[in-house]
Amino acid sequence: MPMDQAIDSYFKTFSVPPEVVAFVSRPIGHFIDGRETAVAGAELDLVEPFTRRRLTGLVNGTAADADRAVRAARGALEGPWGRMPALERQRLILRLADTLEADAEFLAHLEAIDVGKSISDARAIDVPGAVANFRYFAGWSSKLDGRTAGAVALPGETLTYTVKEPVGVVAAIVPWNFPLQTLAWKLAAALACGCTVVCKPSELTPLSAMRLAQLASEVGFPDGVINVVNGLGHVIGQALAAHPGVDKLSFTGSTPVGKAVGKTALDTMKRLTLELGGKSPVIVTDRADLGRAAEAILAGIFLNSGQVCDAGSRVYVQDGVHDALVERLRAGAEALTLGPGLDPAARITPLISGAHRDRVLDHIASAHSEGAKLVTGEPGTGTRRDDGILRPTIFDECAETMRVFREEIFGPVLGISAFTTLDEAVARANSGDFGLAAAVYSGDVDETIRLSRRLRAGNVYINAHGLIDPAMPFGGLGASGFGKDMGPEQLDGFLSTKSIYVQVGTA
Repeated sequence: MPMDQAIDSYFKTFSVPPEVVAFVSRPIGHFIDGRETAVAGAELDLVEPFTRRRLTGLVNGTAADADRAVRAARGALEGPWGRMPALERQRLILRLADTLEADAEFLAHLEAIDVGKSISDARAIDVPGAVANFRYFAGWSSKLDGRTAGAVALPGETLTYTVKEPVGVVAAIVPWNFPLQTLAWKLAAALACGCTVVCKPSELTPLSAMRLAQLASEVGFPDGVINVVNGLGHVIGQALAAHPGVDKLSFTGSTPVGKAVGKTALDTMKRLTLELGGKSPVIVTDRADLGRAAEAILAGIFLNSGQVCDAGSRVYVQDGVHDALVERLRAGAEALTLGPGLDPAARITPLISGAHRDRVLDHIASAHSEGAKLVTGEPGTGTRRDDGILRPTIFDECAETMRVFREEIFGPVLGISAFTTLDEAVARANSGDFGLAAAVYSGDVDETIRLSRRLRAGNVYINAHGLIDPAMPFGGLGASGFGKDMGPEQLDGFLSTKSIYVQVGTA
């Protein structure tokens, strides 16, 4: 089928490399047992977010496809991957990191086309972040040791020790907002621990997962170590969650979907990591550097057009600096360039789909109707752009009872509220159901440390927002889920500890 004219024109305007065009124009199938399978059966439409036109077809996978992938992963685990020395696993993971880095422009284009996100962000954040995760966890491959211990209660002489073993086959369910980087979070640690993986990308953004699987095969990963199954989430995700051959489920996505797959996974007693939604509070005290705070707050809410789980979407600002900060945020938001993801100058790009844009607009309309004060951005009603872009929108005078302050919006919408005392700010910041992240802005070091200890969140940023490093664990509390991605803490989720007792006979 020839490429849609609007997409063809879009690609030509921004000189998309021909090899990328070829990759995104062909039908997308699965990647199972070391090879890409041809599309069979019904296709799903893969839609490009800026033009809103059909990019290509995506296989509409079934539970049988998920089963084939799990069997392939089990075969690799019990075969060449399971027998591979740790240093050889490390070498392959490092080779994959090098190959991803060499393929950075290709991958950045895929993320901009598939997600609609800024290609500048994909170049600066998504691809380097994925590479860094593989390099960091590669080193752990050869350092996952058990321990010896002296028995403290057993009679006689007993040698006791533990060994660390891979938990087994891992199902990694990946969201659409950062598909490459989030997949790398899960894959890198799982591979370092010796597990094999079945990845389920979002049906909205499957491209970078397919590319990564291809590259892994090219650098020498045995067949079946990394598998990708495409299709609808409620079909493939639930099939993997229910599959008795899957030992661990690592899910990143919305809280409602995470609850559903989590309940299914528990029926077969799987290990479980859930990184879910957020409604991250931001506290700005009257001792903050307002220029620095405004810049970081804008980045923390409008990165990826607000489609970020730890976005700092509700700001509590102390009375004395409230008006000055609001003015800085208004000016900064209005200066952001709107445009398509492939435009390197664009900072606010299309939302993932028309349906998601409608949901965000519904939240904006609710904020208007509930009495929040519009500072800048989208009115409650009006004409809608054809390109899927929403202007960065800021509301002031928000209350905890308003949807804009209670519910995850996942779009370019910021709510602001004034406070008087720090105790008030902490109580209000901790009042929601989510606990993924929080941020504090103050020039007083003691004040920032005290506040960071009091905030109920898995990640706290001080005078910044959204900092991510492979050596630091990422995950939340409450409705934001449990378990960690990244950091040494993630390794325990992919390892089983076996205790071994050796009774020493008497001479």
